[in-house]
Amino acid sequence: MDKKAFLREYGYITAGIFIVALAVYFFLMPSNVVVGSLAGLIMVVAEFVPLKISVLTFIANAILLTIGFILVGKEFGAKTVYCSVLMSVYLAVFEIIFPNFQSLTNDQFLDALCYLLVVSVGLAMLFNVNASSGGLDIVAKLMNKFLHIEMGKAMAISGMVTAATSILVYDSKSLVLSFLATYANGIVIDSFIDGFNRRKRVCILSTEHEKIRQYIVNELKQGVTVYKAYGGYNKEEKVELITIVDRNSYAQLLEYLHSVDSKVFVTVSTVNEVIGYWNIQRKLGS
Repeated sequence: MDKKAFLREYGYITAGIFIVALAVYFFLMPSNVVVGSLAGLIMVVAEFVPLKISVLTFIANAILLTIGFILVGKEFGAKTVYCSVLMSVYLAVFEIIFPNFQSLTNDQFLDALCYLLVVSVGLAMLFNVNASSGGLDIVAKLMNKFLHIEMGKAMAISGMVTAATSILVYDSKSLVLSFLATYANGIVIDSFIDGFNRRKRVCILSTEHEKIRQYIVNELKQGVTVYKAYGGYNKEEKVELITIVDRNSYAQLLEYLHSVDSKVFVTVSTVNEVIGYWNIQRKLGS
C-alpha cells in the first residue's frame, strides 16, 4: 500500500472510531442500556471498580488485543490497537469537556435507539477496512473468521452475555432493553456493511462500444469485460460490455452513456459483494 492510500485508510479509521466514541459517550452511557459490547460491560464494571471509563476501556482492550494479534492477524491487530488507543483518548477528552454528562434526549429508549444508529455507521466503516473498535468486536471477528458467521450476527451472539450483566446494576426494564438493543445492533451493522459493499453490475449494448470501453477503463478506472453477442430478434452481431461499479461511478457512467448514444441498451443489477484484487484496490479509491 502506498503512502497516499495508507493515510486515506487511517483517516477513514480515525473518522469511524470517532463516530463510535460519540455514540458510546453521548448515547450509550446515559441510557443505562448495556448493549452487547465492551463499552456496555465497562459500564457495569465501573459500578464496582473505582476507575474512569476510559482507563477501564484501555485495560480491557489490551487483553483482547493480545488475543486478536495471535488469532486474527497482524494487520487486523495493528489497526485495532490504533482504534483502541484512539477510543480511550476520545473518551478521556469527552470526560474532560463534558464531565458527568447525562442525556441529550432524557429518554432511555431514544438514547438506545440513537446509539444503535450512530455506532453502526462507525463500526461498519471500521469492518469495511478490516479494523475494529476493539473489545467484543475482536470476539465477533474471531467468530466471523473461524465459524463463518456474519459480523452483525457474531456481535449479537457475543454481546448477549454482556447484556445479561446489566441485571447486576440496573432494573429488569434495562435488562430487556439491553437484549433487544444487542440483537438490533447486529441487524443494523450487517445492513450498513452491505451498503458499503454493494455495487452495480452494468450490461451495455451500444454501437459506440469502443468509446464506452475506453471511458470505463481510462476515466472511471474500472475493469470491463467484452463479449460478442448475437441478437435473437434481428440476428445481428453486437458487442456487450459488462462492468461492476460503485454508486458514484454508476451515476457518471449513466450520464456518459446517454451523451454518447441515445439508443444505448442497458441492464443493471445489484451485486452485494465483490471479492478479489480489484475490490481491494477500489475500496478506498487507491
